[in-house]
Amino acid sequence: MARVTLTVNGAKRTDDVAPRLLLVQYLREVAELTGTHVGCETSVCGACTVLVNGRAVKSCTQLAVQCDGASVTTIEGLATDGKLHPLQEAFWAEHGLQCGFCTPGMILSAHALLEQDKDPSEATIRHALGGNLCRCTGYHNIVRSVQSAARAMR
Repeated sequence: MARVTLTVNGAKRTDDVAPRLLLVQYLREVAELTGTHVGCETSVCGACTVLVNGRAVKSCTQLAVQCDGASVTTIEGLATDGKLHPLQEAFWAEHGLQCGFCTPGMILSAHALLEQDKDPSEATIRHALGGNLCRCTGYHNIVRSVQSAARAMR
């Protein structure tokens, strides 16, 4: 076993984990935060995307022990005091989701983008979300959701 200390959604926690435990498994099974989804398990789909120290990371390709000392934000950590984050609001208002499986990863990838670019072009948004697959929406409403959130956040 290995001891890891992470700040997950603003709360510091220390856990003993198997050295080969993936971050996605840590979040779902140890931290009991099931908003991070397991999709392809090969880093292709992006359903497991979380923020590690503010950077979008596919948690199925990173070991929990590699994140020792890091700050991790999951979809559950975006809402504040029961109020949805502007990205969550925009995905709801602009119909940026259908089945919702890819949504947490899409939102966290978009969050990382909007931290770097407050007014991204459609092409920039599409490029930033290129590592996140959606089989339902056709991406149009997802892009529109990110544009709406960017306006709300400026």
